[in-house]
Amino acid sequence: MSAALAVAWQRLLGAARGARGLHAGVRRQREVAAKEPAQEAEGQSVGDLSSLLLQRSSMRWDGKTYEEIPIAHVKATYNNTHIQVVGFDNRPFARTSCGTEGFQNAKKGTAIAAQTAGIAAATKARGKGVLHVRVMVKGLGPGRKAAIKGLAMGGLEIISITDNTPVPHNGCRPRKARRM
Repeated sequence: MSAALAVAWQRLLGAARGARGLHAGVRRQREVAAKEPAQEAEGQSVGDLSSLLLQRSSMRWDGKTYEEIPIAHVKATYNNTHIQVVGFDNRPFARTSCGTEGFQNAKKGTAIAAQTAGIAAATKARGKGVLHVRVMVKGLGPGRKAAIKGLAMGGLEIISITDNTPVPHNGCRPRKARRM
């Protein structure tokens, strides 16, 4: 039974396929926990190890803390998807949209166009030395998930995904209803 759990845990972390994905932070935390002295590990319980996993200050990606990792801003509207990769100090690394990738008119608002724009932004950013990225998504368009998938397919390791969609608390009066 424990061997089956070990295999399932390896598949969850992607170690069986050699993949690097969203669980890279957990894997690195386990490596840090393994390097701790043996006398501390003997006295720790499972609850103590979970608090170790929640400490953000010891998490590092290529020597960078979470706050120093570049950010990929994805703005998914109904008609287009814009992707911009910037450094933690707002220096731009790459900027693409579905329109700049050659899609026109209604095709700009599709998931395929957003995925293509994500791959293009990822390759531009990797050319400038970006390996890990935090993703901030804004908007409700069809390219939300596809743009994130494109960034991952382009070779960037996604550390976190944050939804920044503005939600009105009944602010402005809406437009009048369209008559058909």
